[in-house]
Amino acid sequence: MDVEHLVTPRPAPCAVLDHVATRGDRVRFRVRQPDGSWLPVTWRAFAQQIRAVAAGLIGRGIGRGDCVAVFGTNSVAWAAAALGVQAAGATMVPIYPASTGEAARYVLEHAEVTTAFVSTAQRPALTAAGLDVRAIGLDDGTWADFVAGGEHSDRLDPSVVDRRVASIALDDVGLMLYTSGTSGPPKGVPLSHANVGINGADWLRSNAPLLAPDDRDLLWLPFSHIFGWGELCSGNIIGWESWMCSPAEVMTVFPEVAPHVFLSVPAYWEKLTRAVDAAAGTDATADRETRRASFRAITGGNLRFALSGGAGLKREIKEQLKELGLVVMEGYGLTETSPTLTLNRPDRYRFDSVGLPLPSLELKLADDGEILARGPSVFRGYHKDPDATARAFTADGWFQTGDVGRFTDDGFLQIVDRKKDILVTAGGKNVPPVNIEARFVNDPAIERVVVYGDARPYLVAAVWVAPSVAAPERAAAVAAAVERVNAQLAKFETIKKFWICDEALTVESGLLTTSLKLRRKAVYDRYRDRFESLYS
Repeated sequence: MDVEHLVTPRPAPCAVLDHVATRGDRVRFRVRQPDGSWLPVTWRAFAQQIRAVAAGLIGRGIGRGDCVAVFGTNSVAWAAAALGVQAAGATMVPIYPASTGEAARYVLEHAEVTTAFVSTAQRPALTAAGLDVRAIGLDDGTWADFVAGGEHSDRLDPSVVDRRVASIALDDVGLMLYTSGTSGPPKGVPLSHANVGINGADWLRSNAPLLAPDDRDLLWLPFSHIFGWGELCSGNIIGWESWMCSPAEVMTVFPEVAPHVFLSVPAYWEKLTRAVDAAAGTDATADRETRRASFRAITGGNLRFALSGGAGLKREIKEQLKELGLVVMEGYGLTETSPTLTLNRPDRYRFDSVGLPLPSLELKLADDGEILARGPSVFRGYHKDPDATARAFTADGWFQTGDVGRFTDDGFLQIVDRKKDILVTAGGKNVPPVNIEARFVNDPAIERVVVYGDARPYLVAAVWVAPSVAAPERAAAVAAAVERVNAQLAKFETIKKFWICDEALTVESGLLTTSLKLRRKAVYDRYRDRFESLYS
């Protein structure tokens, strides 16, 4: 596909608003309904909702410099609200739908949000946040009323929205996502329209051979994560017909949708290979054509562009999928880099790598191997946190990713280790284990907890019990402590299983530093088999 006419950076809403004349009657979304049917939404209807949201917000005095939150699960209303916020010139702040009231409160306060779009399921958390925030429903009568009012204003004077969109500068902050640090509260990452637009242009050029304007994508990635937001915006730019479903429905609807495009975290690529194994047998028990036929039946037979992100995909899964006739592209990046730094290309890839640097970026390695990045898609600094910003950049302006890497002789980047203590689950969720472990500090029954789960489907933990707890009572005491802490966490942060360790953590064993800090990697290496047994 020739993408050169699509790569000029523009504010995200323009990809929809500028194409109504040519795409208006085409279907932009098909949304899975409870009865299994699919509700079509045209490009014109989607654009009208975006304009209505923008008009409604402008009428309430919201514009450049204001932050408006979107808190809910994926829906056309979520997408329209987010793009409408940006069309009004404001900054869109997504809140992960699994966020607790405490987590939501932090984001709302830190970003100084006064207006939030919220799904019914997230209303209790918003209420628990206890802030004076004007809430507009995404799936109830308040949404219909708000959109109707905005549509009326836009009909009376469409130039109001047109002028506001035209006034948006590429250096204006279009969205601010909150990302987990190694400890403490999450950090606000402001990204400008230029940051995201330039990164998107690099992405389009890199993947152009596999892209087509009339493709169907199976859209389930959460819009509140930059990976899901990127897929939504890519579909707007290229002209995809997106079939929207929940994460739980993906495998069920795959053959019906028969997508050409599937973007996913590793967990679903693993599910696809397991489904083929179950239906046709493994590589060792079935011939290749039988397995390929099974794969085509499971996916609908059209899958051409496959991208994995959010966490590392095991090489064995990539090799299995290639044997099934599909080469999965994998990349690497961070929220702070808008997000992509490297990508494997359709015509140039290595399964032992995360790809080649994007054209607009410079990458190099520090003396200790840390990956450093510089370029127009790298953010400028954390919101209201100059100390964290200073720590994130070198003195000469290179962003420090916190990941350790190496380059192959032919220029591909390989991730070797992670300097920062963040677990990235198979579902692509970033979880600082320290934040979870700290919640056990004041429990008299618990001496220490170590959370594990990088590239795994859920979190587990090793627990060291206080000597004062009698042996018959240890399991019950730990279970109670885990249950108490889990009640304070988002679902993806909860500890699903644990084991009790009887070997003491000591400096002599190499599991603690001389200042008695945990040597996390050493603990993982020492007890890896025990941790992994919890996933059996």
